[in-house]
Amino acid sequence: MSVKVTLVDINPKMIAAWRDTFEENPEVTILHGSMLDQDVSAWVSPTNAGGRMDGGLDGVIKKFLGAGIEHAVQKQIGARYGGAMPVGHATCVPTGRPSPRFLISTPTMVASSEDVSDSMNVALAAAAAFQAVHMQNATNPGSITSIALPGLGANTGRVPPEICADLMWTAYDLFRSAQLPDFQTMRAALEGLLGDLGPATTTYKKSFMHPNLPSAHKVTVPDSAAAQAQLKKKIAEAQKDALDDDKDFEDEDFDDFE
Repeated sequence: MSVKVTLVDINPKMIAAWRDTFEENPEVTILHGSMLDQDVSAWVSPTNAGGRMDGGLDGVIKKFLGAGIEHAVQKQIGARYGGAMPVGHATCVPTGRPSPRFLISTPTMVASSEDVSDSMNVALAAAAAFQAVHMQNATNPGSITSIALPGLGANTGRVPPEICADLMWTAYDLFRSAQLPDFQTMRAALEGLLGDLGPATTTYKKSFMHPNLPSAHKVTVPDSAAAQAQLKKKIAEAQKDALDDDKDFEDEDFDDFE
């Protein structure tokens, strides 16, 4: 099933960076505006490990949807992660509204207002948000048909818009290429593209940049057909490795999201 993706932000520099990086993806809508105006199935909000909606876009969404949304996010984090959700995971909670029907919260940082500009957290957070869509739709087919994301980590996380756009593109490309079963497999597939993310994912791999970025940051990339074949091979290998390592992995059961 095709899921319509909208990238929306109030920062004009973020919009310009997205337009450069996603110029070969006309199916992605890019808007300069507010998340609150997006009539989609799910909003994505960058958060912290504890799901404290105490500032930034999290705070704006909490004010709009009501304090109960923070309680729902934190309740799920408590049940699934013992109160601290790792970067590279996400929650997907019903809002009780027709639009957005769900709020997807994905941590870009551990604590509030943490500088993550020298990390790969944006790629992990964006990929986790997209993975939450796959998992929700696997449980309840068609429940998420459209999704809106802001510039993850580009505000309080202080990630430069150009780097944010590049890492979000990587996550989006993975999302449209394969439907993975869980966050563990998603991370393995992302590492297949970006290299070892490390236990704390604190080092940004500057060797990987999208080819639309300025020439000083470019690397040699294969043609699109070869890239897709290589991606599918890496994803298949990542899936096999993850399933072999933990066949009983049940940490991300989304049965209660209906």
